[in-house]
Amino acid sequence: MDPALPAIRGTPILPPPPSMRTKFRYNAGSFKHPAKVPGGTDSSMSDDSFIREVNEEFRSDQLKALWHRYGVAVVAVAALIVLGTAGYVGYRYWDEGRANVSGDAFSAALKLAQDGKNDEALAALDQLEKDGYGAYPVLARLRAATVKADKGDADGAVKDFDAVAADGAVPASLRDMARLRAALLLVDHGSFEDVSSRVEALTADTNPLRHTAREALGLAAWKGGKAQDALKLFEQISADEGAPRNTRQRASLMAELIRGSGTVPAGGAS
Repeated sequence: MDPALPAIRGTPILPPPPSMRTKFRYNAGSFKHPAKVPGGTDSSMSDDSFIREVNEEFRSDQLKALWHRYGVAVVAVAALIVLGTAGYVGYRYWDEGRANVSGDAFSAALKLAQDGKNDEALAALDQLEKDGYGAYPVLARLRAATVKADKGDADGAVKDFDAVAADGAVPASLRDMARLRAALLLVDHGSFEDVSSRVEALTADTNPLRHTAREALGLAAWKGGKAQDALKLFEQISADEGAPRNTRQRASLMAELIRGSGTVPAGGAS
């Protein structure tokens, strides 16, 4: 026995035999676990499982805390989204339903007018003007004025078109159309000044109605003895590549007619 070994109660502590020793690895003097202890478990796998459990528990606690803090707000927002979507869908259904009813009534009134039942058509359009939805009341007013013109009531039709043109609640495009329709009637039933007061502003180069407005004004000028003014207007139409082909053809014919009448100097309008 090695005398350098300590003894407990007179019994020396002997080193374990080689077969019972566990081999350890050393790296720069630091202790490391054995790769695997016989009969035991992989310590690295145990550590990973423990870390995962801690992370999952931590995330669970975080989610619970967030729910307790913001849960009511999340439910309220979700409820508002559902209610808002339902309200929008309901409004669209209601809006389309009313528009469809007015559209059917307008089509029925047009059919009456096409069948020559002008009085019935006017009654239907008057009712649509009162009860219609969307743009249909204004369309009913415009169509009723046309029906009056077809009946021979040009003065009543012009009055109705002028009323639409003066209504600030009506979209600008429909107001311009009403002015143009009144002017076209006044070519035969009014003076050049009557036509000019309604469509002069529509003859600008940027106005989409300029071609028909210039044509109405040119016809009124020709009728009123203003041949040179009429020729200038018709030449503008025939030279405008943006004008419909049939409109340009009519303008060219009118220009030739005016030149051939001898009422303007040779060479055209000045």
